[in-house]
Amino acid sequence: MGNPRTQIEEESPTEVQVTLLGPEQTQEEEEEEEEKDTQLDPILRRLDIFLCFFGFHQSSLLGFLLSWAAFLLLGVSIPVVILRVSSCYDCEKHQIYNFELDIIVSRSCLAAVSLGCVSHNLRKYGIRKFLFVDRLHGQMLRFRKEYTEKIQGFFRLLFFWIFPCFLLKTACEVIRIAYAYHDFWWQSVAMLLASVISWIYLITISLTACLLFNLVCNLQVIHLENYGKLLERDSDVSVFIEEHLRLRLHLSKISHRFRIFLLLAFLVVTASQFVTLFRAMASRRIINFINECDFAVFSIVQVVGIILCLNAAVKISHRAQGVVSVVCRWHALLTCNSTDASELRVSNSAGSLEAMNPSGSLPMNYSESDLESLDYLAHPINTQPVSYMSTYHKRQAFVTYLQSNPGGITIFGWTVDRALINTIFFLEFTLVLFVLGNTLGLTAN
Repeated sequence: MGNPRTQIEEESPTEVQVTLLGPEQTQEEEEEEEEKDTQLDPILRRLDIFLCFFGFHQSSLLGFLLSWAAFLLLGVSIPVVILRVSSCYDCEKHQIYNFELDIIVSRSCLAAVSLGCVSHNLRKYGIRKFLFVDRLHGQMLRFRKEYTEKIQGFFRLLFFWIFPCFLLKTACEVIRIAYAYHDFWWQSVAMLLASVISWIYLITISLTACLLFNLVCNLQVIHLENYGKLLERDSDVSVFIEEHLRLRLHLSKISHRFRIFLLLAFLVVTASQFVTLFRAMASRRIINFINECDFAVFSIVQVVGIILCLNAAVKISHRAQGVVSVVCRWHALLTCNSTDASELRVSNSAGSLEAMNPSGSLPMNYSESDLESLDYLAHPINTQPVSYMSTYHKRQAFVTYLQSNPGGITIFGWTVDRALINTIFFLEFTLVLFVLGNTLGLTAN
């Protein structure tokens, strides 16, 4: 048999845990994993049923046809028919009709992009691999509870945004139906129900896609925040590199799966907002209380969806890039402690190190938006002076690797971080000023 330590270091983190445990403990761990999987399975099944109900599951030809047939009926045909029935056709009313038709087209396009992109990923990977919570990607048993909490948060956040918008939309449609004259009361009720159901269907699809991306990112944030805990153990640097490679692979997969959705959703939202703004500023007579309320509610949903996506992407990119600074501080502190230990070989090494840092931990300075992160990161104090130079070069190579590979969510090579968000903000602000300048000039003329 070889050296046990060398044998452990050559294995993956999961294999290390299995090697350190005896046969009985390994069996108990597998039983515990199965038990905790039964706690995670119900919430995943609930999410799967929810996605299937709104047509995101298109694994078969029949499911594909039913999903898009329902979309064309509820998302396109019903709103256009209701708009035609409730509109007049003189000159001014025809302009109002075109303005409201633009809102319907924008809403349908955003929902179509969301449905197409998410259903493609679900059909290709399945719900567990799509969320990275399968046995291959999830790995750690202690993450099962956090996975469940994040998925439950998905439903809470979806309800939190849809319910108040639903109330506003219902009030708007009641006013519309009361304003439009119909021969029979049941026609008004049918139009009200059809309009609200169609709106709820489209908005739920759009927000679900944005929240799914938010959920996938938040599930990976769990692993990134746990990455610092690896430094608490006296493990080989290769274990840290292997875990970081795994996390980077997951971030690359997330970026690849959602880059088309993020890009198209942002373009659709931007185009719809500016087309509507241009029409509204060019002819102020087309604005009334009904279509203004409808446009306001839809704009809220659009902006909330984009903010949820960008916030999740920036958060996970910030966490991934923050790992570099944490490891640099860990390397610097460990190097200083190792040097001191080599100079003071007669003295008690552990006592000297504890005297240098009474708390025995390394403070991690996050911004105010990162208060949920770990506050302290403990560092190993059983440094071996004999192998100081060897371990130093390994740590230095590890730091150099992290500095060259910070990680994060990317869209065709562009990292979605705070710098990109500032660029997007100023670009959007410039376009708004351009549209306002042109439309106000046309109105003045």
